[in-house]
Amino acid sequence: DYVVVKMIPDNRLPPRHLHSVHTGKTFAVIKWESPYDSPDQDMLYAVAVKDLVRKTDRIYKVKTRNSTVEYTIKKLEPGGKYHVIVQLGNMSKESSMKINAVPLSAPDALKIITENDHILLFWKSLALKESNFNESRGYEIHMFDSLMNITAYLGNTTENFFKVSNLKIGHNYSFTVQARCLYGGQMCGEPATLLYDELGTGEDSFASKTGRSTDVAAVVVPVLFLLLVTLGIGFVVLYMRHRRLQNSFTAFANSHYSSRLGSAIFSSGDDLGDEDDEAPMITGFSDDVPMVIA
Repeated sequence: DYVVVKMIPDNRLPPRHLHSVHTGKTFAVIKWESPYDSPDQDMLYAVAVKDLVRKTDRIYKVKTRNSTVEYTIKKLEPGGKYHVIVQLGNMSKESSMKINAVPLSAPDALKIITENDHILLFWKSLALKESNFNESRGYEIHMFDSLMNITAYLGNTTENFFKVSNLKIGHNYSFTVQARCLYGGQMCGEPATLLYDELGTGEDSFASKTGRSTDVAAVVVPVLFLLLVTLGIGFVVLYMRHRRLQNSFTAFANSHYSSRLGSAIFSSGDDLGDEDDEAPMITGFSDDVPMVIA
C-alpha cells in the first residue's frame, strides 16, 4: 500500500543555488532554482542589481514556470562591482551574490625609448581592441621605485605616450599603464607593466637591453661569418699546397723511376759533375795565336 502526499508550496522560501555562470565586461549570466520543485504555475522573480560603485539600483522582473532559471544581466561597466538579489515578487526571503565585471584589457606593446635626460613610454591604443573604451577616458601611469619601495602616480594622458623625467641613477623602476580609473579609483583597467633598469651609467634599461642584444648580435654574427670564411679559405689553401707538393713529388719520383730495377733512383749529389771532370778544361784564347775557321 502507498499514499501520495503533496506538500503545500511555501512562497516565502528564497530561490535556491543562486550563482554566476559567466561574467564578461558588460554582462553577467546568473542561474538559480525555484524555491520548490516543479512549480505548477508561473512564478514572478525580482532581480535587483545594486551598483556598489555608482550607488545606483536597478530591478528586473522574470516570469517563468521552469524549475531552473537562467538570466543575463546586461549594461554592466567593465571593472564594476555589483550586488545581485533574487527573490519572489511577493518580497519573500532573498538569495544574493556579488559580481565583479571583467575590467578593460591592458594596453598592448608597452615600450620605453631612452632619451638624453628622460624616457618616453609608448603603447597601442586600447580602442583598437576594446569597443567599450573611449580615448577621452585616457590612461593613467604609475611608477614603482624598487630601491626606495615607493609607488608614485605620475599622471594621466589621452595620448598614447608619456614623458618621464628626473629618474635617479642606480634606481630600478617599474612603470604601469592602464585605462584611467573611474569613481575614486574603483573601476580601473588591467595594468601593462614594464621594467626599467637605471644602472650606474644611466644608459641601461629594459628597452635598451633588447636593442643592445640586437646590436651585439649584429656584430658577432658577421665576425663569426668572417672567421668561418677565413678558416675555409685557409683549408682550401692548405689543401691546394698539399696537392701541389704531392703532384711535384709524384712527377719527380716518376722521372727517376727505373723500369729495369723496379724502383726510383735518387743521386746523393756526390756524383754530380763527374762527367764534367773528364772533359778537357777550356782555356782562354791568346792574342798571338791565330784563329782558323774551317
